[in-house]
Amino acid sequence: MKAKTVLIAGGAGFIGSHLCDHYLSKGYRVIALDNLSTGKMANISHLKDNPEFVFIYHDIVNHIKVKEDIDLIINMASPASPPKYLSLPIPTLKAGSIGAINILDLAVRKNATIFMASTSEIYGDPLVHPQHESYYGNVNPIGERSVYDEAKRFQESITMAYYKRYDLDIRIARIFNTYGPRMDINDGRLLPNLFRQLLTDEPFTVYGSGIQTRSLIYISDLVVAIDKLIESGYNYPMNLGSEDELTVNQIVENVLKISNKNNHPIIKMPLPENDPLKRRPDIGKAKTYLKWNPSVNLSDGLKSTLSYFKSELSKSSINTQK
Repeated sequence: MKAKTVLIAGGAGFIGSHLCDHYLSKGYRVIALDNLSTGKMANISHLKDNPEFVFIYHDIVNHIKVKEDIDLIINMASPASPPKYLSLPIPTLKAGSIGAINILDLAVRKNATIFMASTSEIYGDPLVHPQHESYYGNVNPIGERSVYDEAKRFQESITMAYYKRYDLDIRIARIFNTYGPRMDINDGRLLPNLFRQLLTDEPFTVYGSGIQTRSLIYISDLVVAIDKLIESGYNYPMNLGSEDELTVNQIVENVLKISNKNNHPIIKMPLPENDPLKRRPDIGKAKTYLKWNPSVNLSDGLKSTLSYFKSELSKSSINTQK
């Protein structure tokens, strides 16, 4: 029997590369597309000799040509951290609009199931807590963060339009704060910042008072949830994340705890425009339809991530000395 083929757009990114590993382990042939604007070849270098893995350098904003049959398309292609999408505002908007349409057109041509990665950011700075899928959000359409927020909101809208017009088999996941190995240490988000500052003896930077909250899910839990969602047949947006809500100050304390450091200087910085003050998903739908709950505790996840960043900095130091 012929192996199924999955195309993963953004396959060299943090989450995308883990999905490449996952689907190869399931016996799929994997085609990874990436323009490497934020993805890294290092994330998939261990797959280069795998005969069931193909990498194609490509920007999804351009027409996508793939000759072979495709059973499943996973679209992770977009800058995702504020520093990245703020430095790439127009490419981010194009990825969520033109790129999404190109991906959807490919799914129609191939009669493939399509998974679209949305984000908790579609809720903006929420006025409802926790955030459930029926909440429309509180988004500033012209604020700094809007290039990402509105790109993802449009992507959800166009995906639902294709579902209704073409009876396309769609999945949409609103992904909450995810962390783990293969994050870019210069990503600019909370945990990479804290680990980089910890390992380079720089002061922690905490924005605002530090009482704003985040809910952190480890990468392996997210990959399992995405797989379950794809298998579920559920055709509407679904939150995927952790219900364990922590303040930024508490996250800082947890990082210090697992690194066995008690004192580390902290610099307070102004809170960025439209930065969400509360972030916790209602994952009732995931529990009901996927029979899923995150299982990796924060301490274990942080230790694994710290170990990865230590290794990356060590490699960087060795390469600099050569």
